[in-house]
Amino acid sequence: MTTAAAHFHGVRVRRLRQRALPLLLGAFALGLPAPTAAAEEAAQAKQDAVLQALELELARSMAKLGAQEAPPYFLSYEVTETQRVSASAAFGSLSYSDRSHRRSLDVDVRVGDYALDNSRHLRESLSFRSPRRSRSQLALDDDVDAMRSVIWNATDRHYKRAVEQLTKVRSDVEVKVDAEDQSADFSKETPAEDLREVALLGAVDLAAWEDKVRRYSQPFADGENIHGGRVGLRVAAETRWFVNSEGARVRTGKRQYQLTIDARTIAEDGMALPRYESFYARDLAGLPNDAAVMATVRRMIDDLEALRDAPIVDPYAGPALLSGRAAGVFFHEVLGHRVEGHRQKREDEGQTFKKKVGERILPEGFSITFDPTRKTLEDTALIGAYDYDNEGVAARPVAVVEDGVFKRFLMSRSPIEGFPNSNGHGRKSIGYAPVARQSNLIVEATQVVGGDALKERLLAEVRAQGKEYGLLFEDIQGGFTLTGRDIPNAFNVQPILVYRIYPDGREELVRGVDLIGTPLVALSHVVAAGSEAVVFNGTCGAESGGVPVSAVSPAILVSQIEVQKKRKSQRRPPLLPPPPRSPGAPQAGERG
Repeated sequence: MTTAAAHFHGVRVRRLRQRALPLLLGAFALGLPAPTAAAEEAAQAKQDAVLQALELELARSMAKLGAQEAPPYFLSYEVTETQRVSASAAFGSLSYSDRSHRRSLDVDVRVGDYALDNSRHLRESLSFRSPRRSRSQLALDDDVDAMRSVIWNATDRHYKRAVEQLTKVRSDVEVKVDAEDQSADFSKETPAEDLREVALLGAVDLAAWEDKVRRYSQPFADGENIHGGRVGLRVAAETRWFVNSEGARVRTGKRQYQLTIDARTIAEDGMALPRYESFYARDLAGLPNDAAVMATVRRMIDDLEALRDAPIVDPYAGPALLSGRAAGVFFHEVLGHRVEGHRQKREDEGQTFKKKVGERILPEGFSITFDPTRKTLEDTALIGAYDYDNEGVAARPVAVVEDGVFKRFLMSRSPIEGFPNSNGHGRKSIGYAPVARQSNLIVEATQVVGGDALKERLLAEVRAQGKEYGLLFEDIQGGFTLTGRDIPNAFNVQPILVYRIYPDGREELVRGVDLIGTPLVALSHVVAAGSEAVVFNGTCGAESGGVPVSAVSPAILVSQIEVQKKRKSQRRPPLLPPPPRSPGAPQAGERG
């Protein structure tokens, strides 16, 4: 879909399994040494050079462009410097190895005034992505003059585009009916000044990373029906600088470690069957050790073999139990995108919850908070955490649902009726304009059902509704949601591991099912929550690009859900068996 009304959420949810594999300290012998004094001095020079270039060009641009017929009332610059080391392997052989380093510049020029400016969404526009692509590559050398040249050219380009866009906005206001929401286009916020340390990548032994991904992916080569088996490791250091004409000066840095495992098979009827695992951490000690990773790989192979033989589920409506992993994606898709503030202003959006403030949407005891200030749950990293959003506004927790009652929206600096200010959720990826986005979604319940009692509640619902079975959604691939009013306002959650649960307690693995529905009906059927919270880490795609998000949720019981058959290919599986292994080739788990 290409319409703005059809919000596709391309999230592939990555998980940290808390139930089976412990995260052990000292997992990898690939430590990053503490930065030397010379490195610290160089980092400080880098901080000064980037900040100096941004501030000098900001002041000059505002002064010079202020003399134009349509002067800018606001200008901001954001520089994102990313250093990465990556390695991936498939079937025991290295397929990718890379070191990268780049600085990207984003520019936001606004003409008009806070009430009406060039950023206003044009009604009946069919653009799904943000119309402003503002990325430019900044010099890596700490040469202030070289950086200023890039900033100058980018500012000029975006200023001209802003003036042109303001003309279109004013015409849109003149010829269209009055907008339902008469809020201003941009909020006034207190400028932040917070200059923190840059993130240093340190020394990384890339050869050791390459060796690990080879060994981790080797068992996939021994699976007769495994058609894809890849393992990737990545360490990244990111520093962001943000300055604006209101006086904001922000610099933040973070490091992230990521291990991803992707595998897939194909059933005899042509259905693609994937399995994903991913581990995120803020330091190497947070990643699992070798034995835990190999156990994960072997479990994934077993799951894929079982899925090939599993029966396909027919369309079904009835009770279901969603594990914590599945529930996190459920709330992300069903609720999360519909409480993003800018969607309440756009005329092509469904605005599901715009008039629901103060109304009950979940059972008593259920609360949902988006908290980007929370960096961990116990020992598990939450990758939706940040200190400042992409508009220079400090992160803060936002209680969206309190005791089952809907309270407020996630806000960027685009105001809506009743919510005139940002609450630190203006987010984007490099090259896009920020809009209100999710961060760390945290579901809590005061009345919980522990242990096997939640499954017993499911079986009671199955018997009460006279159903042959209920469904257990154990693991999730991802999902998408449609939030517009020109098409069905619906969601699709895409599970990987699903079980039929029969009244006698018997469980049967099934495949080929998508969890679908509409938001208000789906939320109205949530009846109970489990006692153990589970973390999901993933990337969420929307108008402002892909941003890291987390979801924390206990298992939930839903009295009525609907599933449909999953799309499948009509191609046959490979006609030939996999090629034979060469004599002397390393076996599963051996050093390659």
